[in-house]
Amino acid sequence: MPERTAPVTTLTEQECLDLLATERLGRLILVADDRPDIYPVNYVVHDGRIYFRTAEGDKLTELTLKPMTTFQVDHADATSAWSVVIRGIARTLVRFDEINAAEELDLQSWIPTDKYNFVEIRPTESHGRRFVLDRG
Repeated sequence: MPERTAPVTTLTEQECLDLLATERLGRLILVADDRPDIYPVNYVVHDGRIYFRTAEGDKLTELTLKPMTTFQVDHADATSAWSVVIRGIARTLVRFDEINAAEELDLQSWIPTDKYNFVEIRPTESHGRRFVLDRG
C-alpha cells in the first residue's frame, strides 16, 4: 500500500521564499486608522526580499508612517495548494543604486500606470503551509 502524504505540512522560511518566487501577485496588508486594508500588488522576490512598485497615495503613505507590514500569497492547482504569510519591514528605495538595481528586476504590473516608487519588504517572520488536496 503506498504511503500517504500528510494533508498539511508546515513550510520552512526558505520554502516560503522559494514558493513566493514562483508567483507574481500577492496581497499587501496595512493597518490605517485601526482598520486593515488589503492591496493586491505585483511583486518579485530577489535575494530574500520582496519588491513591488507603487504610485503616490495611501499605500505608500501608510508604509512610510508604519513600515511593519504583512504580505500574503496563495496558490492552488488540482492536487495541492500552499499559503505563505510574510511579516516584515517595508521601505521605499531612495538611493540611485538601489533603484537602478530594482529596475533590472522582472517586475511587471497588471495595469500600465506610472508607478515610480519601488518598495522593498525585508521579511522578519515567515509562515507557510502546503496542503494535499483530496478531490476524490
